[in-house]
Amino acid sequence: MNTKKPNVIQILTDDQGWGDLASFGHPFIQSPNLDRLAGEGIKFTHCYAADSVCSPARAAILTGRTPYRNGVYRWFPPEHFLHLPANEITLPQLLRQNGYQTAHFGKWHLSHFTEPRREDGEFDYENFTFCQNPDDPTMEDYGYDYWFASANVARPSHKDPVNFFLNGKLMGKMEGYSAQIVADEFVKWMREHRNKDEPFFITFWLHEPHGPIESDPRFIQQYEGIKDPSLCQYMANVTQLDAAVGTIVEALKKAGLYDDTLLWYTSDNGPEGPHEYGTFNTSDGPGRSRSRGSTGGLRGRKRHTHDGGIRVPGIISWPNGFKEFGVKPGALCGEPIIGSDVFPTLLELAGVPPPEGVTLDSTSIVPLFRKEPLKRERPLYWRNYIYDLRIALRIDEYKIIGNSKRTEFSLYNLHLDPRETTDLSAHEPERFEAMKQALIDYDREVIAEGPDWWKREEEQRVAMPAD
Repeated sequence: MNTKKPNVIQILTDDQGWGDLASFGHPFIQSPNLDRLAGEGIKFTHCYAADSVCSPARAAILTGRTPYRNGVYRWFPPEHFLHLPANEITLPQLLRQNGYQTAHFGKWHLSHFTEPRREDGEFDYENFTFCQNPDDPTMEDYGYDYWFASANVARPSHKDPVNFFLNGKLMGKMEGYSAQIVADEFVKWMREHRNKDEPFFITFWLHEPHGPIESDPRFIQQYEGIKDPSLCQYMANVTQLDAAVGTIVEALKKAGLYDDTLLWYTSDNGPEGPHEYGTFNTSDGPGRSRSRGSTGGLRGRKRHTHDGGIRVPGIISWPNGFKEFGVKPGALCGEPIIGSDVFPTLLELAGVPPPEGVTLDSTSIVPLFRKEPLKRERPLYWRNYIYDLRIALRIDEYKIIGNSKRTEFSLYNLHLDPRETTDLSAHEPERFEAMKQALIDYDREVIAEGPDWWKREEEQRVAMPAD
């Protein structure tokens, strides 16, 4: 194998469902750039987020550690105390220490930038200033040389956002649509700041299709046959993010870097909204009423531990790397992988040893590139903060789900029953008891090791909506 360290771009979308791409079966969404990546690389049909909401899934990507263990147990609003702890070792830290140039573009949501509110609780768009919470590490501390980011979602919507910061400097109103703005900033970085003598690691985390949704009219026009304006806005929003991916691919090709760059595409959790073609009891407008993502028929949605809340699109493209591994373009992989696997996989490909003395809840998926079995020391595991069916474990085709008190459980065979409709606990008692005990043991271990910040919130009975 070529020992050259690959360039890496980890692309993350926000609230995009497993069924929200043409290449993943959506009958209407147009996603030509991502479908092309799938056709040139590997499409993972059992790709999971590490959580069913935003911040925890992102923290797992950067640390290889499950939420609750790494401390980021839930999403957090601007006033919340939560952040990715300073003692967590991150992927950009390790890669930067080993010769990589690092940069972040897009949504962050792992520490706080100031987002002031007016007395009525609405965001004060005219008085945004940058002020990193003094209790939070800085973006540089997390391992980034360069960053263009918003703390959370694009505000007031994807159109003309006002809450982007460039290396700590407020950018003010930026005309255009969020995905393309973020992509253009990446192109600018490539042109003006990339060190040609170093490989790079980029987190390219798009805001779309999380609300408040606003789509460029040029993409809305592609769905003129869709009579429901909210659904039209949503599908155009996915096409909008797809176009941004096309922009960065084109920039890589112009620079002669595309074939040697690994692009890992996925989403932070399942889709927002009631169901694909349902509606909210709210007026149509730039907000949650436009969140109409598809789970591809899976049970549950964002915030749920059933697969609709955690199974997401997964694509990896790496033309020259896969050619050396013997991976044929357009490969399909049904092996379950999870967002936290990004951490050990990229470290292995970069020739960087994993950190010593750190418990990882992830596995390098490089053996899959060699068509070898993937041997996990730890099964796929989830503990979610929202709702009561919080914990889950997957081993092979079986998945067990339990409540937060570890007193009620159900067992499913995802190959025979991908929609998780039939509880097999009474039909396969030996497997059920073994997996139940494995889940209880894993959950106890994670809770014992991770920060107990979540206890503070539960003790205070703080009730906050999931974003």
